[in-house]
Amino acid sequence: MTAHLLTIGDEILIGQIVDTNSAWMSRQLNLNGIAVVGKSSVGDTRQAIVAGIEHAATTAQIVIMTGGLGPTKDDVTKATLVEMFGCQLVFQQEVYDRIAAYFQKINRPLPVELIRSQAMLPDKAVVLPNKVGTASGMWFDLDGKVFVSLPGVPFEMEYLLTQEVLPRLKAQFASRPIVHRTLQTACEGESVIAKRIETFEDRLPGHIKLAYLPALGIVRLRLSGNWPGEVTPNSEADLNAELDAKKKELWALIPDLVFGEEEDSLQGVVGKILRQQGRQFGTAESCTGGYVAHLITLVPGSSDYFPGSVVSYSYEMKSKLLGVKASTLEIFGAVSAEAVAEMAEGARETLGVDVSLAISGIAGPGGGMPEKPVGTVWMAVSDGERTQVVKHLFGRDRAKNIQLTGVYALNMVRKFLLEETLVTT
Repeated sequence: MTAHLLTIGDEILIGQIVDTNSAWMSRQLNLNGIAVVGKSSVGDTRQAIVAGIEHAATTAQIVIMTGGLGPTKDDVTKATLVEMFGCQLVFQQEVYDRIAAYFQKINRPLPVELIRSQAMLPDKAVVLPNKVGTASGMWFDLDGKVFVSLPGVPFEMEYLLTQEVLPRLKAQFASRPIVHRTLQTACEGESVIAKRIETFEDRLPGHIKLAYLPALGIVRLRLSGNWPGEVTPNSEADLNAELDAKKKELWALIPDLVFGEEEDSLQGVVGKILRQQGRQFGTAESCTGGYVAHLITLVPGSSDYFPGSVVSYSYEMKSKLLGVKASTLEIFGAVSAEAVAEMAEGARETLGVDVSLAISGIAGPGGGMPEKPVGTVWMAVSDGERTQVVKHLFGRDRAKNIQLTGVYALNMVRKFLLEETLVTT
């Protein structure tokens, strides 16, 4: 079973909004055994929509469209579908009543003409009732292919896809199970990982694929399995068991790089370890300006283990807030092993925490020196009994340096808490 996703709207093409709908739909369809074989975006014109639908129909059994279903003049999807599929618009009292009840529920005046416009729907379409908005979804079953039109508002689209579209697709098409397993790795590139797991990848059976999904400092390794034989009641369970075994085998090859699985984040994993160990954690940041603290506080409930942070950008603040010795700064400078160690130890005292992280570096693009080029970052983690210090050399892009520092610093904290060996780069 294959699908093509078509997003409609000039605002997508000009970059005014980011198309998050197709990414979300892809994940849901894939989880339900439907392979997305294509995605495209078109503008709000009849010609563009027709061309987009015709192309999508040549690539897949199912075409799912989002956008252009409102009551305003620039929402032309419904009118285009009526013309393209040889339909007539008919008034649907049930839809009118539902939308009117929705407006009453949210205490809004009844825009009668708007509601009537939304209740005019193609006579060849199965209406998909939208209980969280005003634009109904439409399902067309034509010449062995399915065309579905959904509103572009994300929460409305998500409701209709999960409550109306997926159940109908599963009832109409026999699907083969598709299963994914993901490992999250940090602080090593694709090429190094690929070399270490080369034999494993070469031995994968044909129905299991390995994908490398890189981001700054992070590489997700995704195993995808598609049931190869005749579908039986046990097919999905058997495929899940096979993927679990492969994931375990892969993890055992690179345990020093894997920090989690599926949707785990580094900050979430660090928070989980801190909570399990009953430890309080704080940060002292210079070149990152509080970025690591921001990442940590993205995790709900992080106040349980993270009371706060010190952003000490200047020499004066490093001395005043963290107790870094003036002599240390004068002799070694702020970007040094000596300074960052004192920052970490001072942060632990200032914040009253069990474990602290300190960061000092040259984010760029200026400020570098021959002995300390742009991208030089020192990090230290301290717990009162030991202080570990690591140096990294990143690139010349300021934003990337800050983001990479966040990844490497959190991974350093994770390994410190687990007492794993740190590698200096």
